[in-house]
Amino acid sequence: MNATPRSHCVELDARDPLAPLHDAFELPGGVIYLDGNSLGALPRATARRVQAVVEQEWGVGLIRSWNTAGWIDLAQRIGDKIAALVGAAAGQLVVGDSTSVNLYKALDSAIALSGPEPARRVILSERSNFPTDLYIADSVARARGWRLELAEAHELPARIDATLGVLMLTHVNYRTGRMHDLARLTRMAHDAGALTVWDLAHSAGAVPVDLLGSHADWAVGCGYKYLNGGPGAPAFVWAHPRHTARMDREQLRQPLSGWLGHVAPFDFTTDYRPAPGITRYVCGTPALLSMAALECGVDVYAAAQPLGGMAALRAKSLALGELFIERVASRCGDAGLELVSPTDSALRGSQVSYAHPQGHAIMQALIARGVIGDFRAGTPGGSGESGDLLRFGLTPLYTRYVDVWDATEHLGQVLDSGEWRDPRFAQRHAVT
Repeated sequence: MNATPRSHCVELDARDPLAPLHDAFELPGGVIYLDGNSLGALPRATARRVQAVVEQEWGVGLIRSWNTAGWIDLAQRIGDKIAALVGAAAGQLVVGDSTSVNLYKALDSAIALSGPEPARRVILSERSNFPTDLYIADSVARARGWRLELAEAHELPARIDATLGVLMLTHVNYRTGRMHDLARLTRMAHDAGALTVWDLAHSAGAVPVDLLGSHADWAVGCGYKYLNGGPGAPAFVWAHPRHTARMDREQLRQPLSGWLGHVAPFDFTTDYRPAPGITRYVCGTPALLSMAALECGVDVYAAAQPLGGMAALRAKSLALGELFIERVASRCGDAGLELVSPTDSALRGSQVSYAHPQGHAIMQALIARGVIGDFRAGTPGGSGESGDLLRFGLTPLYTRYVDVWDATEHLGQVLDSGEWRDPRFAQRHAVT
């Protein structure tokens, strides 16, 4: 295999129409950051914006800023911006709470609208779905008298049948980066009489999503990965307008009926009446400082729009992935790395994952060199998709082609030298 020279990557970066977006982020020198699929980088605008909220809006405006600074509308304003990235319309998506909390709301709503049919009491999900999604689904199922069933990805189509009530999947698998066909699986679920709940945590801002075009039912996602909202940034929830319209007609609640989801929260009535549309999914008072930071991350996508928007970001993401895979094959081909991400770029999100029995130590050695990816433990004795994984996130907003070249060169050197055998790299931290 002919290896891509570094000089070619330098040329690609020079011609990259998205290159100006790199400077929108605070990226420390000497670091190649390939973990934006876990925590996005810091936008340069964030610190100034949060400081202004703290010093001016909170410090000077005080409680008046709910009105004068538009705090009360912030969850919907940011929601409209995210909606544009996932194929939803303004007024259909709202920001607040965590992905886990929003998933509970969405799943419970789907069960409530699925009808009382006793034979259809199954939530189906992928066995390797992110654990919190499975834990939440199990909680909802137990509370509702349903059950959660799990299947391997290739088994899902055959498991969509008359017993299924809700299909709950993460669009892009957090371990392998494999991307489900959202439209096809949604259509299959609907044909079987079931509803869908999609987790877009590894999709929003990284791959094109068309929620309305695919006729999905509910979707949730987080704000701190590709949306660059900062650690613990608020999440989002979307419901198809056909479902919120029915909930409006029947005055149905979502399960966590908080005061800002009330139709008139400042009437302070003791009886709960849900707000119309997606607003009913708001629960408590939004975390304003985190919201302000999230808006800065989301606003970078507005700067990407005249440069080609999500289509250009996806094209670059795929090119970065192809380069990464080609470089590892040529530079580290006989070192025991097993590619577990799809080779077909159409099936791959914006990350590349490799299995290796010493994945943790290898990743720690890379991090010591300034190449930051992450490690995900597998099942005991597992191999391939179930084994220990090195994950490399490729965020087209700020990842450069030369970053990929240099990162894979460092990976090759770590494997060639055996430096990962240093005992310090075997130490496990609380967060891996």
